[in-house]
Amino acid sequence: MGSVTVTTPLCYLAAAALLLLGTAVAPCGAQVVVTIEEACRMAASGGAGGMSYDHCVASLASDARSRDAADLHHLAALATRIAVEHAAATEAKIEDLGEVEESPHARARLHHCLDLYNAAADVLRDALDNLHARVYGKASQQLAAALGAAESCEDVWKGEEHVPVAAHDREYGRMALVALGLTSGIA
Repeated sequence: MGSVTVTTPLCYLAAAALLLLGTAVAPCGAQVVVTIEEACRMAASGGAGGMSYDHCVASLASDARSRDAADLHHLAALATRIAVEHAAATEAKIEDLGEVEESPHARARLHHCLDLYNAAADVLRDALDNLHARVYGKASQQLAAALGAAESCEDVWKGEEHVPVAAHDREYGRMALVALGLTSGIA
């Protein structure tokens, strides 16, 4: 997969001016070009506990939007967008299950999971906003907080043989870990 980064002279001038003033600056749009494989390798070795290198590569490479993501910043934003999409899809699945579930106890569990994923999607959107603003530390904190939705939803079903949203929980959790790993690699 080829990578291209466009850097304008204005970006260099702005960075130089800020450095002369003694201000810490995040790179402006000119981060080091990385492949998906390199980014996922860095993220997997960077301590995002349980993040799968293979899942990271497969998830990002299979998304057409990755062609426009040539650096770690853009790949982290893409992974976060995908995590938001997984959270929204899980919310929709839980709503569908709740509509056909006959057991009041199971409906209450599904409603609890729906609340968890609703909150997680909101936090992920906030993390995406912070990624766009290049506030990586805050974005990492928000991504870490959003990870809890899958585990908390699974906890509601402890003791049950069948967890109706287990596959969705697992996929959401894996993608949120990828987003966290990539973002933490920048922070």
